[in-house]
Amino acid sequence: MAQAARTQRNLLALLNSDGQSHPVENTLAVVTLVLGAIAALSALSPGLHLVSSWVGLIGIGTGLWGQYISSTTAERFLLIIGLGAAGVGFYLGLAHGGLFGGVVG
Repeated sequence: MAQAARTQRNLLALLNSDGQSHPVENTLAVVTLVLGAIAALSALSPGLHLVSSWVGLIGIGTGLWGQYISSTTAERFLLIIGLGAAGVGFYLGLAHGGLFGGVVG
């Protein structure tokens, strides 16, 4: 019964709720969350539309791949939050000037 009394208090223990290690899935979840935060925050400034649109697009791609291979609910939760933020940053970046921002065309 000593095992039942132990609690793990780090982020990886929360993401690995099934007791197995998922390094690729955890990395994709955290990377998607970080890319989504960068895209959403850079979308607040119209001058950073290139950053927000490209980082948002990459964040959407990593988030979708992470959803495809995710193993636990906690990973999926972080992926959905990151995907939403990346989507907002991507679409606002497109609205402010697009992926190429007048460089092409």
